[in-house]
Amino acid sequence: MTVTTDTSVAEEISVYQAIGGRAALAAAVDDFYGRLLADPVLGPLFPGGVGPRHRAYVITILGEALGGPERYRGPDIAAAHGGLGITDAHFNLAAAHLYATLDGLGVPRHLSDHIVGIVAGLRPAVVTA
Repeated sequence: MTVTTDTSVAEEISVYQAIGGRAALAAAVDDFYGRLLADPVLGPLFPGGVGPRHRAYVITILGEALGGPERYRGPDIAAAHGGLGITDAHFNLAAAHLYATLDGLGVPRHLSDHIVGIVAGLRPAVVTA
């Protein structure tokens, strides 16, 4: 991504930097899971809620995918979601909540599209039904 500063010099920055780094990702993940847990269709997929370890994994994997310094070393994504019965409809609904989260945090649409596109790449590992 190229950003032009007020001195008219173009500079390459990562999406991670453009959205505000780890603190912004943490806020987005908190809002996103709040939406998922409140959703009558998706909430039941999280019977025990979403704990700090799970949130940290998601922040880290997104941070790495968006060009940040994080390196994900958590559980295998496919193994962690296997047997949960997640459908394409569930995944699409979660993607809509992700868009709403990013919009609510003021992330420009072109960056939201990019972020959701990256997350969409996880569909084969997450959708198990």
